[in-house]
Amino acid sequence: MSAAPSLKSSATRTMTSNRDLHGLRNRAPSSTDDHKPLEIIGSPPLGHRTMEQFVPHTWVYFEQDPLDSKTPNPCPPQFEQQMDEVKAILKEESLVNSDRLDHEVEWYYGGLGLDKHYFERNTAQEIAEHIGSLYSAKALAHMSGAGLELQLADRRKGKALFIVRSTPGSNRSPSSRVEQRIDADYLGEGYRHTGEVRPEGEKRFRVECYRTRGTVSPNNSIHLRLYLLTELNFRNPNAGPTDLDFDQIADQNFLANTDDARLDIYRDLVASAVNQLGPSIRVLDLNNDKFEKNLLIAYRSGTTHSFFSAVTHLYHSFQLYSTAKYVNHFANGITVFSFFLLPRKPENALTEQTKKQLIEEVNMIYILPRTSISDLFVQGHLTAKEYAYTYAAWKFAFHFLSRQSVEFATLSSAFKDDPNYAQMLNSIRTVVQREAYTEGRIMEPLFDYPDLIKDLYHNFERRFFRVGGGTLAEVGVGINDTSDDEALLAKVDRTVSSELDRQIFRKILQFNQHILKTNFYKTNKIALSFRLDPKFVSAREYPVTPFALFFVVGPEFRGFHLRFRDVARGGIRIIRSANFQAFLQNVTTVFDENYNLASTQERKNKDIAEGGSKGTILLSVDHQDKAQIAFSKYVDSLLDLLLPDPDIVDYYAQQELLFLGPDEGTAHYMDWASQHAKSRGYKFWKSFTTGKSMSLGGIPHDTFGMTTRSVHQYVLGTLEKLGLNESECTKFQTGGPDGDLGSNEIKISKDKTIGIVDGSGVLFDPNGLDKAELLRLAEARVMSENFDMSKLSARGFFVSIKDTDKTLPDGTVVAKGLDFRNAFHLNPMAGADVFVPCGGRPEAVNMSNVAMLLDEATKRPRFKYIIEGANLFFTQEARLYLEKKGVVMFKDASANKGGVTSSSLEVLTALAMSDAEFEEHMMVKDGVIPKFYTTYIGDVHQKIEENAQIEFQAIWNEHERTGTPRAVLSDQISNKINELSKAIETSDLWLNTELRRKVLAETCPRSLTNLLGLDKVLERVPENYLRAMFGCFLASRYVYKCGLAQIPEFAFYKFMGTYTAQLLSQ
Repeated sequence: MSAAPSLKSSATRTMTSNRDLHGLRNRAPSSTDDHKPLEIIGSPPLGHRTMEQFVPHTWVYFEQDPLDSKTPNPCPPQFEQQMDEVKAILKEESLVNSDRLDHEVEWYYGGLGLDKHYFERNTAQEIAEHIGSLYSAKALAHMSGAGLELQLADRRKGKALFIVRSTPGSNRSPSSRVEQRIDADYLGEGYRHTGEVRPEGEKRFRVECYRTRGTVSPNNSIHLRLYLLTELNFRNPNAGPTDLDFDQIADQNFLANTDDARLDIYRDLVASAVNQLGPSIRVLDLNNDKFEKNLLIAYRSGTTHSFFSAVTHLYHSFQLYSTAKYVNHFANGITVFSFFLLPRKPENALTEQTKKQLIEEVNMIYILPRTSISDLFVQGHLTAKEYAYTYAAWKFAFHFLSRQSVEFATLSSAFKDDPNYAQMLNSIRTVVQREAYTEGRIMEPLFDYPDLIKDLYHNFERRFFRVGGGTLAEVGVGINDTSDDEALLAKVDRTVSSELDRQIFRKILQFNQHILKTNFYKTNKIALSFRLDPKFVSAREYPVTPFALFFVVGPEFRGFHLRFRDVARGGIRIIRSANFQAFLQNVTTVFDENYNLASTQERKNKDIAEGGSKGTILLSVDHQDKAQIAFSKYVDSLLDLLLPDPDIVDYYAQQELLFLGPDEGTAHYMDWASQHAKSRGYKFWKSFTTGKSMSLGGIPHDTFGMTTRSVHQYVLGTLEKLGLNESECTKFQTGGPDGDLGSNEIKISKDKTIGIVDGSGVLFDPNGLDKAELLRLAEARVMSENFDMSKLSARGFFVSIKDTDKTLPDGTVVAKGLDFRNAFHLNPMAGADVFVPCGGRPEAVNMSNVAMLLDEATKRPRFKYIIEGANLFFTQEARLYLEKKGVVMFKDASANKGGVTSSSLEVLTALAMSDAEFEEHMMVKDGVIPKFYTTYIGDVHQKIEENAQIEFQAIWNEHERTGTPRAVLSDQISNKINELSKAIETSDLWLNTELRRKVLAETCPRSLTNLLGLDKVLERVPENYLRAMFGCFLASRYVYKCGLAQIPEFAFYKFMGTYTAQLLSQ
């Protein structure tokens, strides 16, 4: 350890100050110093402030602290030698007057009432520095006539000490700022400025906090609070997340200083926390004191933030203060808080009822510990539950406050057929959303009118809080009870002056009115989830109203899940933001993205039982590294609303099925989600996620080329219609041999591929890339940078995204490889007969750049045939532009539906089989693939190819007949099938038992009905799912066969007559 600094320098050091409001983070100390000088503050008039970023505050101090004092209590015998050493050090430094030295030191050791651990864990030199700092602060206060404002920080390598004035019950005390700093710097769970590092890297510290039993001097009432932080010492720092051997996972100092009875409590608590996602919370009575209680909280480190300081704010709201508190970490990742609490007054003592309330609100604070609106709670304007409700309502209002005026809607309608103006208007709408309706602007009236927020919370509470465990009917309040809504609206109009503010409060009331169920009052939860009736969604902005909407909020994220039909499936996407500006864009458009993706999925899913759905998880700007935690909270909170629970008031009162699939950033979480659903007792856990590993019965799309199998049918169909030989055609593709579509497109095709763009760069050869070498890369699933460059012709090249100023064979100089890669699909070199996008960002080709796909001289398209494998690679306007120029093009919603077909049939096996059957026939163990699994994969391939072929033929025929662009026909056919499917599901056709059995037998893969028998399938699969299978099969076969020109009623009647006769004759 480096030498201690001079007490003179530490006592007079001037510190900086700054504000810490609405989520601004404390600035971290440098990590380069082994020892930071002591930091103190004297009286406010001298302008000194300690601990960077403290908020200025005012206190009622004692008016004078006389230096004359009474005789202190004697020093404990075991510390007498240390005390003598301290006196000697102080005498040598000459900062404490010689006539005061003995008294100050003896009072510090005796009268102040410090915990013995303080003296045991600090050296004489360190204690001397602390006494000198305290003395200097008292002297400054005495000379200035102001009160004592002490904040001392002593940071050394492997340990730290903070001493501040104790102000029981205050959330604006110096200790509050210290605890926020401890959260960030020593627990790794607080807010920090981007790029800042913790003083000890990623190390975590054990925290001991004590309130002195005595006062700073005999003649005043000021107590101090000490925070002792020591580096952890684990016997096995690499313990697994479920390890429970305390000798291995507990800090050795903790073990040495904790008795057996206390260790048993910790063992039980840690074991409980290991087996659940959220916190384990207990309030223990202490035998020796009827008032003192011990609040214990165990949770997995990293699953919340700023929690230590937030709990302090919480128990202050119960009029409690702490005599001691501890933070103990365990090597298995569990953290335990322990607070010893006393009431400020006897009437504030915890009762059984308030203990239960405290536990509930600790859970709520775990979910939302510190946010931009925390001050409403910290300053006592709102309770913890009111604060949590306000946070969710604030986010809801931001996302769903309508941004479109009537005038804007009129413009949109007028220019809907002009792609240039339509895109321009959409851009203007996004800018208006971002600039005029910021989250900060939506937040302002919440601070201006906290009483209105309390009223809105009580309106929410009346709907969803069960009184005394009774049913809702017994309470007498229901979803249709609007008895106080009109009074609330009148109060808003009467109280609020700004029209925008009134709209915000009306939107929050609309939030209350459209919640069908919520986990808000569930005892154990890790995020807040709300199942909403989406009728409130603006029809001007979102023309098709979704069937269902879930809204989920947590400390690291907010998320949506939207579906267009009762039975629906789609992927869950994690949205990250590279910087704050990107976050502002993402937070403005996240619901739009979710809606558009689900809408596209709805059109794509026309051939299968599940309609379209999508989920999005937007990571908060400060939590970009918390994707897995956010995903687990999102999924667990959805399950809260799918499973029956006595704490949840359910106005929907129907069984809901959700089927989640992989999407950006979540593919490797599907196994966990399925197993977690199983652990929570969800009946449909096997079908809850698709994209699982084969060991859990999943059918991976990439392994079996499911998506590519559909895409390639469109390539083959196009070439066949035009009389072309695939092996004689050139092809260009985005998405390389490392990806699903890219690798399988290479494996399945027979063309001459001239160019590939992937994550590593651009691989190009106008003479054709070596097919055998491409197959090698595809089999290995590696990027094109691994191509054997010796196999390129003299005109071929590879440009890495890392290259700069690279010269190509034709003499062209590439300044930046990354820019070259990003725009190569628009480069004139990229021309080919066939273009198959197998990867790339959405809207890579749009109206601003689509003209670049034309030859500059001839103005003809550089690609003759485009089969869109990647989702949303082209905008609809760009597709129509290219078709007008003569390109034969098939859009994503038609071409790449092989993956969704595969996933749907994966779901079907999970619903139809018992757990034992599923394990035997669908789970691949030790690399051994069950016989049924192999046969079933063959059936899936057949279904994919059949669906692709008949839709291709339907689109081709309609285009030949009408000349309507194929991109438009794709949507028209999808919409027609979906509309008819919904009608069939609820029609009398379902009641025709013989027809129903024949249709379901035809739509089920033959291998499944051979294994189980049709009766078992019909018995086990939920009826709403069977109805969806029945409806989509009949609807799709009718539309594909009869097209769009027939008179609907007559044509369908004729079709059903013929079809029924065929089925019944079999």
